Amino acid sequence: MADKPIFSSEGGAASASSSQRSTVGGPSLDVPGVASIPLAEMEFEFIRSSGPGGQNVNKVSSKARLRWRPGERLAPDVWARFQRLYPSWTTEAGEVVVSSQKFRDAPKNKADCLEKLRVALEKAGRAPKKRIPTKPTRGSVLRRLADKKRNSDKKKERGRRDFD
Repeated sequence: MADKPIFSSEGGAASASSSQRSTVGGPSLDVPGVASIPLAEMEFEFIRSSGPGGQNVNKVSSKARLRWRPGERLAPDVWARFQRLYPSWTTEAGEVVVSSQKFRDAPKNKADCLEKLRVALEKAGRAPKKRIPTKPTRGSVLRRLADKKRNSDKKKERGRRDFD
């Protein structure tokens, strides 16, 4: 994970493990330049993970699934880019669904979901650079024309055989 914190607790009233549902002053997922999303808006679901894990895999629900409705949190252009970049993460109802089963520990998978969402929103928040068309250099134009002339002369010679 990155060096910077995944989420912040502004106001100090609520911590990351708080069950408080307030969107003001609570912990939030900070995506610089895009949005600051309160964790209270996100729903986490823990389900059984697939893959190896021995006897533990059948008893513990360690896979984390995050559901979030962006609503008005994201600018329309950012939301459109997000849907284009991550079509499998968005539902027809307009929800974002991110899951993680990287770790065998539910809190780590929850943090991984948040990190995946943060990285995805950062990527969607960057507008693509407009392509500036360039002209070929004079030297490259001359080389291309010389090459065309050479090929043309080579092909002209193929048909003209006079064996008198």
